[in-house]
Amino acid sequence: MPATFPVPTLTHVCDLFVDLDPIRDMGQGRAGQRRIIPIIGGQVTGPRLSGRILNLGADWQTIWSNGVAELDTRYAIETDDGATVEIKNYGYRHGPAHVIAAIARGEEVPQSDYYMRTHARLESGDPRYAWVNRTLFVGTGARKAGQVVVSLFAVE
Repeated sequence: MPATFPVPTLTHVCDLFVDLDPIRDMGQGRAGQRRIIPIIGGQVTGPRLSGRILNLGADWQTIWSNGVAELDTRYAIETDDGATVEIKNYGYRHGPAHVIAAIARGEEVPQSDYYMRTHARLESGDPRYAWVNRTLFVGTGARKAGQVVVSLFAVE
């Protein structure tokens, strides 16, 4: 007899507007082309989390031979009320070669033309944000010229 469990729902937490420095190419690694993209700031806006992204952290990317970008970021948010929240965000970006090439040139591409999804782990020692320590998060994103935008959702 199959188990019947509730289907998880998603609740919008915030939108992350992550400002980036230019890509630093590391060359070919064991799993693909390696690069580091410094995170230099940005904004966080939303119903449950708002503030600014601090000028620290990076996206340590691997571009696989099939063109999939493996995203592995770590950075921090300072909330509007002074708390620090760490965010570790892992995901994938892929799409048709011509779309990915347009993104690489800094062109505006509709987010619906490619796949960019993440799962995030947030952590804070501030009691006002203890809820982030015990919540799972997923995100939908887009790469812009000099910026990544991610809508972050709590899995309820």
